[in-house]
Amino acid sequence: MAVALAAAITVGCHVWLVFTGLVPAMVSRPLHLALALPWVFIIGVNGGWISRGIGSVFCLTGLAITGWIAIDHRRITDQYGWTEGWWQPLVCLALILIVLDLARRAVKWVMPCVAALCLAYAVWGDLIPGEWGHAGIPLEGILGRLVLAEGGLWGSLTGISVDLVAPFLVMGSVVAAGAAGAGFMALATQLAGRYRAGEAKVEVVASALYGTISGSASANVASTGTITIPAMIRSGYPRSFAAAVEAVASTGGQIMPPVMGAGVFLMAELLRVPYAELMVAALLPSVLFFATVWIGIDHFAGRLGLPKLSAADLPGWRRVCATVPFFLCPFLVLLGMLALTDYTAAYAAMLAAGIGVLMLAANGDGRLDIRGWLPRLESALVDGARQIAQIASIILCASLIVGVFNMTGLGVKITSVIVGTSGGMLWAALVLTAVACLVLGMELPTTAAYVICVSVAGPALINLGLPPLQAHMFVFWYALLCTITPPVCGNVFIASTIAQTPWLPVAFRAMRLGLGLFLIPLAFVLNPALLDLGERPLWALIAAVKVAVALWFASYALIAEAPLWRRCGAAALAIAVAGLAGIA
Repeated sequence: MAVALAAAITVGCHVWLVFTGLVPAMVSRPLHLALALPWVFIIGVNGGWISRGIGSVFCLTGLAITGWIAIDHRRITDQYGWTEGWWQPLVCLALILIVLDLARRAVKWVMPCVAALCLAYAVWGDLIPGEWGHAGIPLEGILGRLVLAEGGLWGSLTGISVDLVAPFLVMGSVVAAGAAGAGFMALATQLAGRYRAGEAKVEVVASALYGTISGSASANVASTGTITIPAMIRSGYPRSFAAAVEAVASTGGQIMPPVMGAGVFLMAELLRVPYAELMVAALLPSVLFFATVWIGIDHFAGRLGLPKLSAADLPGWRRVCATVPFFLCPFLVLLGMLALTDYTAAYAAMLAAGIGVLMLAANGDGRLDIRGWLPRLESALVDGARQIAQIASIILCASLIVGVFNMTGLGVKITSVIVGTSGGMLWAALVLTAVACLVLGMELPTTAAYVICVSVAGPALINLGLPPLQAHMFVFWYALLCTITPPVCGNVFIASTIAQTPWLPVAFRAMRLGLGLFLIPLAFVLNPALLDLGERPLWALIAAVKVAVALWFASYALIAEAPLWRRCGAAALAIAVAGLAGIA
């Protein structure tokens, strides 16, 4: 009961912020942190009494500090980022420590350690000789600018989390709590089950559909994988292959419009472009990604003799028509509001969520079940609140890092190093950026890896002539590599656990199936038309066809059971077509 009440308060406050209108940033953003604190420090604690005790103290202290900032925001704003008295620096320091521990509990040690190193640089960086040092900032100024000004903790990243990410997380949770999952699986099975390796191709389509509401790769694996992986194994699929299909297909959840995880909202703010424009730009690359996975599965099917589903296993169009409206209606509302009206994306998401709440009156099979409406609503609220708290923990810690970059000029210094190391060559800078994304992504969520990488590498790529949209999309896609690439590959670990098989063979097969994740970002660089579906649809489609052909040959060369000379020929054709497509 207490958890449900906390969820209702958390979600209700974020809904209130959407419909209220202009709430001061120094009110809404501290409130966002305050609402996340109980979920991480109290409700989500799995440790012993010491961990729970420290969490309770941190939670209560954080609530008191954020409450003070929100209530006294006018006077605090007039301090222009400087502390007053002996107690304000202590309050600021306490809140920074609370945010670091919040991130540690939510996403483990790496991200708060990076933030702590940045904070240490802000305090003692003036002692470093040469160009890596800074002029020196008083400690009171550092603490005040990070906590008492509309920057640092309360900067634009946190604003995106409050204004855009939270409403879409609520919408996704509401839609997923109803019969949408049954609709996804029914439609995917009916469309893809009739082809060879039908179970695996059903997973590709289902993950693409589920990704439209979840935007989370790990959530996609955990939800659809518990159904599809056992089904594939029962049909005779090798365990490592079943797990690899799930791991790769679920990765697409973070690149499939409209939700695309929290990263797309951060990208929209950083690029100063409408969210709907990014959604259109991401459509063709995401379709190409799933098409590449489909092609790879087909090549594996030829090697392994994987069957299609029998007609008796297909749900039939009657069941599809009965369940599809449960995810189609909210999305038609969302897309219609975005395309045809001037309402904000958050407002459109809330209206779509409202439709989803009404549709919770149906159970998972699409049948009317009024008694189950309240439990399903409770499940949606709890899931939405947990996701909001998780994203808030990441974004607030990232805001500390970005705040130090802006305050000390550290980001500019790192950008200069990237440009200098690459010798002014774009491709060398892209390689450095890709490696940085992969390293950061090993221990950070995709959103955090994207924010940090694009803060330091994005300006370097733009300075070397890459258009901003291509630079950001390149970083965002390569930040996803960590989900399937060893040594730390979260999706692979989850899928291999469900399949009860060693993770390393799963990872190797996943990398071959996920070939598009490595190659499609390169198409952004030398073929900008691929991201220009909204302005130049014909050229975008032509570019997509060329890229698809190149990906088919590359997948054949890596996966198909064929003589070596034929596979080498396919690889050569892939390179040739890629050259025509502007990839290489």
